[in-house]
Amino acid sequence: MKNLNATLSVLHSEGAHWRKSTYSGGNDDCVELAITQGRIAVRDSKRPDLTYASFTAATWREFISAVAVGTLNRGH
Repeated sequence: MKNLNATLSVLHSEGAHWRKSTYSGGNDDCVELAITQGRIAVRDSKRPDLTYASFTAATWREFISAVAVGTLNRGH
């Protein structure tokens, strides 16, 4: 699997529509996603005031696919 390059970003996210997974059960122990400036932004729902990770759509799809099939290299 290719190296996933997430860029910590300070892109302006005003007006971004952040979505939380329906699997979160309504609590704040989850991540939120938004599409901003053509990228997928991911942030911690407990600390939305902090910066977020930003991925290209292709890198995000690769990450999700790796998680789904269990091939994500966790560096161990």
